[in-house]
Amino acid sequence: MKSKALPLMLWITLIAVGVLIWNLSGTVERIEARSRGGSDAVRQAGSSSAQATDPEAKLKALGIVLPTPGAPIANYVNAVRTGNLLFLAGKGPTGPDGKDIVGKLGKDLTVEQGYQAARSVAINHLAVLKAELGDLKRVKRIVKVLGMVNSDPAFTQQPSVINGYSDLLVAVFGDSGKHARSAVGMATLPNGIAVEVEMIVEIDPGR
Repeated sequence: MKSKALPLMLWITLIAVGVLIWNLSGTVERIEARSRGGSDAVRQAGSSSAQATDPEAKLKALGIVLPTPGAPIANYVNAVRTGNLLFLAGKGPTGPDGKDIVGKLGKDLTVEQGYQAARSVAINHLAVLKAELGDLKRVKRIVKVLGMVNSDPAFTQQPSVINGYSDLLVAVFGDSGKHARSAVGMATLPNGIAVEVEMIVEIDPGR
């Protein structure tokens, strides 16, 4: 009786061990699959993050081609660096034809036209930054913006006009593009331009 029971117990043990091994194998495969999926997600997130923080990729996605920076119109330079700060001289707006956008807000130009003019100033300043730094990734933070709007005495929507400048900086640099700002009205601006903007930028000296 014992001789017959022994092989039966042996077979039961072998079957139990086989089932256990099969279950463990499936568990290991599922863990590895989840691990591979997690790694892929991390890589994809890293790629998306890199693209999100690449200002030149953002410009390309927006369909913006930076122009050659215009030469100063008087005895000054486009930018001066001191320490990790880059001070950009005032720039004005240019149209698709390369000519200055002129006119007085509240009289000659609407708020939307002023917004687009301010946006073009941002593009011109980005061109200066590119020329000065070589790579827009070196921009660590947009620190301060001073926006000046050629305004009719009754015009009071200067902040809405300068939003054209600010909105583009945030679109290109993300949170690093958020800045302190002043938006003020002027009785007139050089050559009758609609908008003039100055900017201070913190740069990464390590790049």
